Amino acid sequence: MLKKTLTLLFVLSFVAGYSQNKATCIAEINTIIQNYIEQSKIPGAVIQVKKGNEVILKKAYGYAQIKDFNGNVLANPEETSIEHLYDIASLTKVVGTTTSIMLLVDAGKISVEDKVGKYIQGFNQPDKKDITIRHLLTHTSGLYDWYPLYYHCKTKQETFKFIEELPLKFPVGKGRHYSDLGFTILGEIIEKVSNKPLNIFMEENIFRPLKMTNTTYRPNDTGRKLKIAATSHGNPYEKRMVEDSTLGFKIKSIDPSSWNGWRQYTLKGEVNDGNTWYANEGVSGAAGIFSTIDDIQKLVDVLRNSGKNGKKQFISEKTVRLFLTKDKFNNGLGWMMDNQNAFMKNASEGSFGHTGFTGTSIAVVPDDNISIVLLINRQNVGLSPTRDYFNVNPIREQVFKTVMKYYGH
Repeated sequence: MLKKTLTLLFVLSFVAGYSQNKATCIAEINTIIQNYIEQSKIPGAVIQVKKGNEVILKKAYGYAQIKDFNGNVLANPEETSIEHLYDIASLTKVVGTTTSIMLLVDAGKISVEDKVGKYIQGFNQPDKKDITIRHLLTHTSGLYDWYPLYYHCKTKQETFKFIEELPLKFPVGKGRHYSDLGFTILGEIIEKVSNKPLNIFMEENIFRPLKMTNTTYRPNDTGRKLKIAATSHGNPYEKRMVEDSTLGFKIKSIDPSSWNGWRQYTLKGEVNDGNTWYANEGVSGAAGIFSTIDDIQKLVDVLRNSGKNGKKQFISEKTVRLFLTKDKFNNGLGWMMDNQNAFMKNASEGSFGHTGFTGTSIAVVPDDNISIVLLINRQNVGLSPTRDYFNVNPIREQVFKTVMKYYGH
């Protein structure tokens, strides 16, 4: 009897301690995010923290839109919610494009060691003939990191052709230079191999099977009444990238005044990324997907569970391992795995994630079976006096450290 009583007391004590930890963790995260909202650094945020099958925290904070195009604070700003779609920006690269490539590898239709020239004729020229799909996935292809494609292109076919003809900026395979253009070309490969438009391939092979019912490109074209968080007021930062040589993106051969198609309104349901919107018709392998916190979690859960969607093997465990194995630059295929990145600082080996320019991020720590999905529409606050957007890395890092403090081993 005494043994049973002691066991019961131990269990009750453990449960009480666990509940207290959870309450304290949630309270600390609430404080972190609310402080940044109160300081007008961000409009709002949606977060989901999960350990194993347990949702530790799922919550929306602040607003889906706080300012209008002229920088005025709205009289009745729209509160954000867990149902709101966010422009996930470069999370498109992993949620959509990398997952699509994984499925094609699984189906035996491509190999990551294939030369890009096998699928795209323009990559058979001397400077690009050695570029492989692996190079594109790991940002080591040598393609430009960024280029204002809309100065030359209006459609995705024009964009594909322009990138094929654009000289390389870096030597192939010699360094990691994060490249939107590389993932734009991965989108072209997916289209050529599947013989389907990129958005249709993803809809049929990722979003629908995983029941990611609120994940889409160009949500304003769906005919559905959706809640969508607003992002930037036009593209003022990209305009600065074209004009301001101190940022390192200005192209000498481009006269900034030779194109003036800049949007003059607040973006809501239109992808923020200029190359995707102006030069790729809103659909690109680099950006363009809108999604909700729950939908992104479904894809994250598949990766956390070695490719399984529930009991069904959605992606083979072998392919998941291939894509989540570090290269010599400490990153996986598509996914970032360098644990010195602020959004998963000092995470254990095997951790992976990604960020998006709009303020979004995913961080996964397999050792502790933890995932953190954070959606922020930072740009709606507008540019700072220095013509920059607020850097949300401190928020990502503080949230990550808090979760790991209470749930890491």
